[in-house]
Amino acid sequence: MPFPRASGILLHPTSLPSRFGIGDLGPEAYHFIDFLAHTRQQLWQVLPLGPTGHGNSPYLCYSSMAGNPLLISLEVLCDRSLLYPDELHDLEHFSPHQVDFDQVIPIKMRLLERAASRFHETASDEDKDALVQFSEECHFWVDEFAFFMALKNAHGGAGWTEWPSAIARREPEAMAEWREKLSSDIFCQKFLQFEFHRQWQSLRQYARDRQIQIIGDIPIYVAHDSADVWAFPHNFMLDHDTLAPALMAGVPPDYFSETGQLWGNPTYNWEELKNRDFHWWIQRINALLGYVDIIRVDHFRGLQAYWGVPAGEDTAMNGQWIEAPGTELFETVRQKFGTLPIMAEDLGVITPEVEALRDEFEFPGMKILHFAFGGGSDNPYLPFNYVPNSVVYTGTHDNDTTIGWFDKMPDHERNRLMEYLGCLSPEGIHWTMIRLALMSVANQAIVPLQDILGYGSDCRMNTPGKSDGNWGWRYQAEALTDEMRDRLRWLTELSNRTPTEG
Repeated sequence: MPFPRASGILLHPTSLPSRFGIGDLGPEAYHFIDFLAHTRQQLWQVLPLGPTGHGNSPYLCYSSMAGNPLLISLEVLCDRSLLYPDELHDLEHFSPHQVDFDQVIPIKMRLLERAASRFHETASDEDKDALVQFSEECHFWVDEFAFFMALKNAHGGAGWTEWPSAIARREPEAMAEWREKLSSDIFCQKFLQFEFHRQWQSLRQYARDRQIQIIGDIPIYVAHDSADVWAFPHNFMLDHDTLAPALMAGVPPDYFSETGQLWGNPTYNWEELKNRDFHWWIQRINALLGYVDIIRVDHFRGLQAYWGVPAGEDTAMNGQWIEAPGTELFETVRQKFGTLPIMAEDLGVITPEVEALRDEFEFPGMKILHFAFGGGSDNPYLPFNYVPNSVVYTGTHDNDTTIGWFDKMPDHERNRLMEYLGCLSPEGIHWTMIRLALMSVANQAIVPLQDILGYGSDCRMNTPGKSDGNWGWRYQAEALTDEMRDRLRWLTELSNRTPTEG
């Protein structure tokens, strides 16, 4: 069933204000939900919530099912007497505009480890029982993830293929020995997942009480250096001798890149996954639905056919398209969960087969206004070409902000944009494009917070292909003005995207 008409805001929790160097699940997250409710939004879209690895990208996580401990609110831990306010001072001198991951991570992780130690020593029986219950409910992934992170810490952060062969290959005797040796850190890692879960569920309920649903991303691939690949190697195309990816993910050469994109993630062993009734995928989706209400499948086209590149290649040029069992996967998922609350990221060169898979399950596809003005009237991103069962964005986390996009537009695209619009809103191009999205026939309209704030290119979240400086943008609480609230609320009501009363 298509989703009802609604609108929302794209904002990752790391971008929230806080006094401690990085956005978290503390008071400002609740204030942001209040802002959503006041402006009559019904959707909050976040990026993947997992523990980030290399480059701090939420699309390269150490687990596809765990939560990111860096999002845990230290203030909430103080409220539970697991930390004390005077212990937080080292985090209070960082910039409120940008996350300095290299500086923030070691300090915050030390504090989180201290909180875990205090929990172990002082927790009530009720809290200890709650941790046990959480571990039992999440046993499919939390035990292996906690062990994986403890092993990674014990080996100086090295990737799992660099660990001693016996533990990299999960030999039972070595596994038992290391579990005993690292029991304290394993407990710490489980506690952090328990605390993330507890804080996130409280925030999620606060949103639900205000008729706000959370949209979360599921990246199609997982990082090679992850608990998923180490714990379930049979699900991935790995070289038996080196444990490196035998077949790597990517996209072929196109207009944007003569050599394509080589992502380096291992592709799936789909035959093995099918033989196991997609059990790992079912568990992954089940874990994510414990965090969010709607799932956006990133790189959806890879579930119909994916570009596989053999090991040893330096570019994606020598790959090939390989069919994936998307229909069987989604049929299995539907049998387990019923109606699927899924949106399809169907950007790029999409074939009729990909469209057929999307439409077979009635998944809404994505429409990006920044892509609408570079071609003719048949451009699928122009609003008059939309179908209602779609999701329109001004831009995504991978796009420039609307003001940055407008400033850098080629003259022919800007001329076409102006001919299409007729005029600009006196409030600026960002509000013009927000209005265009909200007034479209697309059932969902989602706007990055940077566009509502009217920020330029220095505030974009991610620049694909750029190796550093991504994912760190943050806003300040005072940026959400009453005038902004009133304007967004008025446009939302005018475009008939308000929640049902009662």
